Amino acid sequence: MKSQSNTRLIVIGGSAGSLQVIIEMIKNLDNKIPIPILLVVHRKAQSGDVLRTLLQQFTSISVVEVEDKTQPEENTIYIVPADYHLLFENNKMMSLDSSEKMNYSRPSIDVTFRSAAEVYGENVIGVLLSGANADGVEGLSYIKKYSGKVWIQDPETAEVDYMPRHATKEIAYDLIITPHNFANYIKQL
Repeated sequence: MKSQSNTRLIVIGGSAGSLQVIIEMIKNLDNKIPIPILLVVHRKAQSGDVLRTLLQQFTSISVVEVEDKTQPEENTIYIVPADYHLLFENNKMMSLDSSEKMNYSRPSIDVTFRSAAEVYGENVIGVLLSGANADGVEGLSYIKKYSGKVWIQDPETAEVDYMPRHATKEIAYDLIITPHNFANYIKQL
């Protein structure tokens, strides 16, 4: 794998079947990560703090649900709150938006990937995991357009392969990841 040392943000999008991959990644990360990781996961609007509490059980890295006007910091895993889109402002501040759903989802992976691409350019990695709709594919195309890196879960390892399979057919990706090697690639950054 080519060096990714200029990476300043990893944005991970997932839907149905992605939780186990995320847990596996978190369990295998080092206790310190030099880059913020942002999780955009489709979930019910009333899901509250359950996802953050669950993920925190598997790591000593701080897991935080994003609040409006948050500056991303290293050694933190951020979760986009249920029922909000996440956008990046030009100063890289994260802001929350409750505009209409995209691809039947809020948060929309496409919305966050596109915003991250526009603000971080070549310094972002977009990762698309298991899921049942096309959310994330268009966003990955923006990440590529702005010279960021695209990682896609191997559809053969996805519980629900529609999103990653669609992405591998549509996007010139940089890396195919599996639940078992995902954390190792992050550690190499």
